[in-house]
Amino acid sequence: MTVNLSKGQGISLQKADGGTLTAVRMGLGWQAAPRRGLFGTRTKEIDLDASAVLFADKQPVDVAFFQQLVSKDGSVRHTGDNLVGGAGQGGDDESILVDLQRVPVHVNQIVFTVNSFTGQTFAEVRNAFCRLVDETTGQELARYTLDGGGPYTAQIMAKVHRVGNGWQMTAIGTPANGRTFQDLLAEIQAVL
Repeated sequence: MTVNLSKGQGISLQKADGGTLTAVRMGLGWQAAPRRGLFGTRTKEIDLDASAVLFADKQPVDVAFFQQLVSKDGSVRHTGDNLVGGAGQGGDDESILVDLQRVPVHVNQIVFTVNSFTGQTFAEVRNAFCRLVDETTGQELARYTLDGGGPYTAQIMAKVHRVGNGWQMTAIGTPANGRTFQDLLAEIQAVL
């Protein structure tokens, strides 16, 4: 059963049977918003990029994104860059796989960001979402929907963080500006 998260809301990533999740997938989907033009309605391709930044306390220690598809320790893997989006109806345009059992013990948070690499604002995007899926079963666990567009080019979507011996997901939903995760590091650290 999927939990639709609101900004700031979190859920435990423990399985219904009490077991712990071993691998999750963060999926990102979006569509370009149609624009009225001189010759009718059209859409412009938008290149959104998902990134996963691994933190030890509040220090970034590793990343998986379109220019480094696998974290140095191998626990996080980006499945590839989608330059145009388009699924936005439930399917993922970009995915990041996290092997929770392989995440080094000093990494206590993984923050997922979305950036408009081509610089369009989120006012030009519709049906954008971030979802977390149990990679073992394919069951969607949580979904955070980006509402309202806006004049910004990035969003700090959500984080997966350690709580005791398990993991929890928290929706962040903080708008920002930047073409890549590097442009967002100060804003990310402010919400950790």
